[in-house]
Amino acid sequence: MSEHETNPRILIVDDEPNLRKVLGALMVQLGYDVHAEEDGEAALERLRALPPGTFDAVVSDLRMPRMDGMSLLREISRDFPRMPVVILTAHGSVDTAVEAVKAGAFDFLEKPFDREQIRLVLAKAVGQSQRSGPSATNTPQDMELADGLFDEIGMVGESPSMQKVREMVGTVAATPSTVLITGESGTGKELVAQALHRGSKRKEMPFIRINCAAIPAGLVESELFGHERGAFTGAVSSRAGRFELADGGTLFLDEVSEIPMEIQVKLLRAIQESEFERVGSPKTQRVDVRLIAATNRDLETEIAQKRFREDLFYRLNVVPVHLPPLRGRPEDIAPLVAHFVGRANERLGKSVAGFEPDALAALQAYPWPGNIRELENLVERMVLFAPGESIAIDQLPESFLRADRDDPELETSESGDGGEQQYIRLPLTSLGLDLKEAVRTGSRLVEEALIREALAQTDANVTRSARLLGISRRSLQSKMKELGLRDDPEVGKNG
Repeated sequence: MSEHETNPRILIVDDEPNLRKVLGALMVQLGYDVHAEEDGEAALERLRALPPGTFDAVVSDLRMPRMDGMSLLREISRDFPRMPVVILTAHGSVDTAVEAVKAGAFDFLEKPFDREQIRLVLAKAVGQSQRSGPSATNTPQDMELADGLFDEIGMVGESPSMQKVREMVGTVAATPSTVLITGESGTGKELVAQALHRGSKRKEMPFIRINCAAIPAGLVESELFGHERGAFTGAVSSRAGRFELADGGTLFLDEVSEIPMEIQVKLLRAIQESEFERVGSPKTQRVDVRLIAATNRDLETEIAQKRFREDLFYRLNVVPVHLPPLRGRPEDIAPLVAHFVGRANERLGKSVAGFEPDALAALQAYPWPGNIRELENLVERMVLFAPGESIAIDQLPESFLRADRDDPELETSESGDGGEQQYIRLPLTSLGLDLKEAVRTGSRLVEEALIREALAQTDANVTRSARLLGISRRSLQSKMKELGLRDDPEVGKNG
């Protein structure tokens, strides 16, 4: 926005005078200053003639004489890359809308217009414009904000790839923009979501997380949107869904790729129009939610295989943030280890100084298939069993002493996504302990540590964890119940 203007300014581009008049009047009611042009060429001339930042967003029809909306979009994307462009489309023209978003459109509005939809879309567009204008990209204030947020949530990393993540978080945290966080399991996607929430104007409001992969397919709609009493078998009372609970705050959809296709269209509507109905209710509810989604899958591949809606992807992928795997940033391992040693010392009442240089070098050479989660678990175990003030290389599991990724100690199993994942055989023998020995010695702390490690290494799969621990599945379930681990949300109940 220009420093001489009080209200945000919108440029409307449409060849229909009545539409320009009606839409402009509505935007004025919403608090915007409006200028209108009848085609793309006139709009482009206007943009080029005025100082950068004069307009906060462009709202353009697709079909116009001289220069249509797609051509205008391409020109603006090239000459004014930070300018949000909202495309006007006829009702039901989803394919056209998706094409526009692919070409760089910020969002789209369907005719006939809904006042609330216009309000929400323009608020998001103007918010992004004001945060990403020529004087507001990666400012010192942004970086200070990002550093503070990362320190607050305990996210460590100074590598170039993590610096990019910091910059992105600092830039978009305070905006209302939807964010899609991608990266392998264990890279810290939820931590980034928390940082985005804490850096927003919604930080005093709820941060609601839902793991879409942990919900049975038949209950996903109810979990997201709530249900009324009697809506289905077992619905003995009415219940609010996650969208309602997050009203005014942030909703984090973890593993969003696991949402069934038939529910994705309802999610798309909730994102697009900020409204939905509880299961079993005809009443439409409206909410104000900032959405953050995360996935460890390649959504474009999922789209090609007809498992994820393309239009939903472009609604979610407004601001993409990719978290690199730990193996791609070995320079971050030393500060991460120091951070986790400090945390483990505090939790376990220990005073371990850290890892000796050769032990740290071994950690840096390891491929870390489980990423940061695996590193944290290893450090806690090493601190727990450390016999002295530091951890030497001969105390590390054998798996970590081999640079060869085809280590015979690595076992391969099917992962939940149908592919393969590697997990590391627990190094119990290298520690001179196993679960049965821990039980005989009566060390409940060691028992719990070993079980937690097994579950972490197998993504909370009880069957594989029992195999690694050398006991039966039933025995492990019994031991988990005895130690209070079956209801621990950090442990999970898979397998």
